[in-house]
Amino acid sequence: MKLIPHLRGAAVGLLSSGAAVVLAAVAASLILVATGASPIEAARAMVLNGLSDTSSAIILNSAAAYYLSAVAVAFTFRLNLFNIGTEGQYRISALCAAAVGAGLSLPAPLGQVVIVAAAMIAGAAWAAVPALLKTLKGVNEVISTIALNFIAIGLISYLLAPGRLGSGSGSNMGTAPIPDGLRDPGIDIAAEGARLHWSSLLAVVAGIGFYLLIERTVFGFDLRAAGRSADAARSGGVPMGRTIVIAMVLSGATAGLIGMPSLLGDSGSFSLSFPSGLGFIGIAVALFGGNRAAGMAIGALLFSFLDNSSNVLQLMDVSNEVVRIMEGLIILAVVITNRLTSRWRTGRARPDRLKDVPAMSAAPAGANTGGGA
Repeated sequence: MKLIPHLRGAAVGLLSSGAAVVLAAVAASLILVATGASPIEAARAMVLNGLSDTSSAIILNSAAAYYLSAVAVAFTFRLNLFNIGTEGQYRISALCAAAVGAGLSLPAPLGQVVIVAAAMIAGAAWAAVPALLKTLKGVNEVISTIALNFIAIGLISYLLAPGRLGSGSGSNMGTAPIPDGLRDPGIDIAAEGARLHWSSLLAVVAGIGFYLLIERTVFGFDLRAAGRSADAARSGGVPMGRTIVIAMVLSGATAGLIGMPSLLGDSGSFSLSFPSGLGFIGIAVALFGGNRAAGMAIGALLFSFLDNSSNVLQLMDVSNEVVRIMEGLIILAVVITNRLTSRWRTGRARPDRLKDVPAMSAAPAGANTGGGA
């Protein structure tokens, strides 16, 4: 019986996200019609492209990075904190991991474990700064994490200068390459050479760990309670300062994994052209999935599918900005449907609460009801 509320909540969440996708698809169809394109032909081309072996590998690899970013954000969103610094955290982590990996002479998989550990430690350390500022000085985490994003960009540019960690010129300025023996060979899934990065499996591990930690541990209960009402959780004995620090550190450590598929699988080094923007996509995916493991997985696949479809739309003389518009519409629709769902849940909860209130007993015979003797 205990599973029924969880199943009901998951079903409502999926229906809410599904409704958001439908609303966004209708709006995007109207935009396509306005530009002279056929929504049906566009959808058909996107689906056929997504089902090809090469595109499937690209979609899964991108979805893994999106999902890791969403999980990193969700650790703090469930606490009602807003970690906007995932972008800076994963880029700093990728730089540190690349620098460590370039100097390793360890065999695989031990060397790869060291590289991943270095990325997680760097991300956790970078996220610990706004966590401590929040708990010790009351600094708003939105301001501090955004500021740290800019600091990360500047620090990366400084460290990649010749004579420090970088070599080369222009956008090719980067760290020394990681030894081939520590690279991710990938799994061939198509004759065209499409490969699925094994490091993308980190997303599966992160998702399972996130679910178990949040839904099946005492810390997860404290985190969820604090996210619903910090004052009530504090009154119930939840150590708010420690919970905030742990959540932010876990968020940063997970953010450190975002760049691993690209670092170990594609580039082999960190440069100024290393994939960017993944931290901000994670925010959108986390909102779409309601900060829940299963919902974010669906959102990561959806956003990766849409991003990979932009090239196909260009072949149909449709601007790839339509994909960006559709992604924005999905987020807007999610916000609206989540608001409506929240009101619906509140309306259902009120009658249940009234049932628990004992009925007022009638006044006993002979009691003074205010009348005269």
